[in-house]
Amino acid sequence: MHSVVEKVTQRIIERSHVVRSLYLKHIDKAAEDGPHRSTLACGNLAHGFAACSTGEKADLTENKKANIAIISSYNDMLSAHEPYKDSPALIKAAIREAGGVAQFAGGVPAMCDGVTQGQPGMELSLFSRDVIAMSTAISLSHNMFDGGLYLGACDKIVPGLLLGALSFGHLPAVFVPSGPMTSGITNKEKAMTRQLYAEGKIGRKELLESESKSYHSPGTCTFYGTAIATR
Repeated sequence: MHSVVEKVTQRIIERSHVVRSLYLKHIDKAAEDGPHRSTLACGNLAHGFAACSTGEKADLTENKKANIAIISSYNDMLSAHEPYKDSPALIKAAIREAGGVAQFAGGVPAMCDGVTQGQPGMELSLFSRDVIAMSTAISLSHNMFDGGLYLGACDKIVPGLLLGALSFGHLPAVFVPSGPMTSGITNKEKAMTRQLYAEGKIGRKELLESESKSYHSPGTCTFYGTAIATR
């Protein structure tokens, strides 16, 4: 590790020691308590599995099987999140086959800088991470779950999901990417078209056709954002 990075890391460890210790104690206690649905009042638990099948209700009542929360950023306006449309049903079926239970715990909002750049909506970009984190934590707050699957992509949604999941850090977590958009036109070709438009040599119609060939299908786009590793 580079010496500067090592020094910064050590300062972070020292500065966060107190709050980190409190957090770990909280997580350890939650893990020791086991599935919290076993402590729910009968009326609470009945609400929690009212939409489940008879078999699932029996499993959740007796704590015989793990109940996995599904939290998704699905919407069909943004390409990166459209692939999640059918995921909850597929995940539920797979978990059922593996001997568990899954419930769709909640959805989180997802916005795209590619759409809002230059627009007032861009001002909500970083704020949306906090909303996503809170939405995730609220989805888990019913104390019905033994683990979570988090469906999200891009550089605001995944950090928000992670922050929310860490509020319930005693629960195992798996993050599920949506998958990439297939390659469109080259960056060189796109840049050339933009240059021609800037010079007034082509119109909006030609520019939009070029952009639509670059961003052209479901999946995460080719924009190299601040959290590209989350894709």
